[in-house]
Amino acid sequence: MARYDLSEAEWRIVGPLLPAVGKGARRADDRRVVNGIFYVLRTGSPWRDLPERYGPYTTVYNRFNRWAKKGVWLRMFEALAERSPQSLQLIDSSIVRAHQHAAGGKKGGRITPLAVLVAD
Repeated sequence: MARYDLSEAEWRIVGPLLPAVGKGARRADDRRVVNGIFYVLRTGSPWRDLPERYGPYTTVYNRFNRWAKKGVWLRMFEALAERSPQSLQLIDSSIVRAHQHAAGGKKGGRITPLAVLVAD
């Protein structure tokens, strides 16, 4: 089991929430694909840099998008939050840099309260 892979307990919660396979259709192992998706989300690496142990990056990326459109990730998050609180140890460390002049407004500009604008 790799660093970002789901534990057995987490997989028992997540597995049943995934969409069923269509009749006669074969698809890549769901657990491997979910682990690949979590790898990319946790590391921030590009989809193309996904390690081979998770399968083709196109399969993992396409499954991520399809499941997002079906609301699978929201259901999965809610189920994990309810049954496995220790699995929610994610911290968003993204930083948004502003332009060096973004803090300043127009020099000498007047700020008019909204209440004054409504009364006019």
